[in-house]
Amino acid sequence: MIGTPQSIADPLQQWFEEAGADGFNIMWPWLPGGLSEFADTVVPELQRRGLFRTGYTGRTLRDHLGLPRPVNRYTQTPRERGELATAAS
Repeated sequence: MIGTPQSIADPLQQWFEEAGADGFNIMWPWLPGGLSEFADTVVPELQRRGLFRTGYTGRTLRDHLGLPRPVNRYTQTPRERGELATAAS
């Protein structure tokens, strides 16, 4: 896509709202400048439209995806897990 931040955000918004898109894979025409230009110009326009997050809700990818934190098997001692009783039998 070539154009102003608004003209690039328009079809992204249309695909998101009308076609049910839940994300996009963007390829930059050059690196690192293309990435910086997109992040500095198009992303703020998408944020203004409510289509791109303005901050993160957690500290980890698991937090961002809303996934539960698994139980750490090392937080219990072997006795608490019942392993010593089994080994002694």
